[in-house]
This record gives sequence, structure tokens and C-alpha cells, in this order.
Amino acid sequence: MTDTAETTAEATGGKTSVTKRGGGSPGTRGRTTIADGVVEKIAGLAARDVIGVHTMGSGLSRTFGAVRDRVPGGGTKSVSRGVKAEVGEVQTALDLEIVVEYGVSIADVARDVRENVVAAVERMTGLEVVEVNIAVSDVKLPDEEDEEPESRLQ
Repeated sequence: MTDTAETTAEATGGKTSVTKRGGGSPGTRGRTTIADGVVEKIAGLAARDVIGVHTMGSGLSRTFGAVRDRVPGGGTKSVSRGVKAEVGEVQTALDLEIVVEYGVSIADVARDVRENVVAAVERMTGLEVVEVNIAVSDVKLPDEEDEEPESRLQ
């Protein structure tokens, strides 16, 4: 017999019966763990969907990311740039760093980002989002060019 079944002899007639252990539906057996990076990607995509968010991350991380994106084989754009997640068994907390467009209400954008991130993370992971801290690191001015360095490769 396996670990999940126990055979017992009944007193009447010498018949055997099988008692199964580990009941419940198959979908509730076992444990699911979600990596920090998974939550960071979900939150990064959800934050970028909000109108008024120009980009994510600090100027330095955006510069390094732009250089890495231009190098052949450097990978795809990091959707988790500007996002840090701490994931527990049932809860998660997030820190986001964003750059907003000039002229938008920062308070409204921050509220919309929180709502969108919480909804996406909780729906996709089942984790409870206990907090979403947002740091606005810059404002994108209308006449300002993006801070991506010129490509020197030819």
C-alpha cells in the first residue's frame, strides 16, 4: 500500500477496507509559492497602464536599462524596473518608483496606480496586497527628450 492508504482488517468476516488519507479536493492539496519577480512584473505592467505614468524607475536604473536593452542579447525591456516586492505566504507589499507626465495630478495618478496594481496582483496571485508605496522620482516635461543614451554601435 502507499502512504495515502491504510489497510485494516475488519473483525467480521476478515474483509479488508481501505481508508484514504489527505482528503479534500485535488485543487487544495499542496502549496503554491510565488516568486518576488512574478509579483514585480505584474505590478510593473499594471502601473504602466495608468494614464499619467511616463515610465518606471529612477534616472540611473532607466539609463542602465536602456543600455542593456540596446546590447544584442541583452534581453527584453524589464517590466519590473522601478518595482520592489516583498512576498510572504499570503500577503505582499510593494514599492514603486514612477515618473509622471507634466500637468497631471500626482495624487490622482498615485491613487490610480495603487488601485490598478492591487487589483491586478490580487486577481492574478490570490495574495493580499497590504501596501503599495509610491515614490515619484521625476516629472516628464513636454519638451524634454527621453533619457536614453545615443547608440554608439554601428
